[in-house]
Amino acid sequence: MPAITREEVAHLARLARIDLTDDELDHYAGQLGVILESVAQVGEVAAQDIPPTSHPVPLTNVFRADEVRPGLTAEEALSGAPVVDGEPAVEESRFRVPRILGEEA
Repeated sequence: MPAITREEVAHLARLARIDLTDDELDHYAGQLGVILESVAQVGEVAAQDIPPTSHPVPLTNVFRADEVRPGLTAEEALSGAPVVDGEPAVEESRFRVPRILGEEA
């Protein structure tokens, strides 16, 4: 039966920087012992002929398949550019935006 001692719980609490009272140390030692026991039981059930899995049932992709569809041309996309000083905010086939990082050109 895997068990964890009160001293081991105190050591783990110190590593995690958790201040536990004496009653809490005893309480958590019991709880952690049950957890370790459960993990040991699962380890006993696992057989060599059973491959490890991440899910108990097979998963399928719920997304649609990627399909190429007609989209906007560059000119059509840039036609929606905002107008700044009477002109569309377009420069070298790109949207023109205000400089925000203060970098030199």
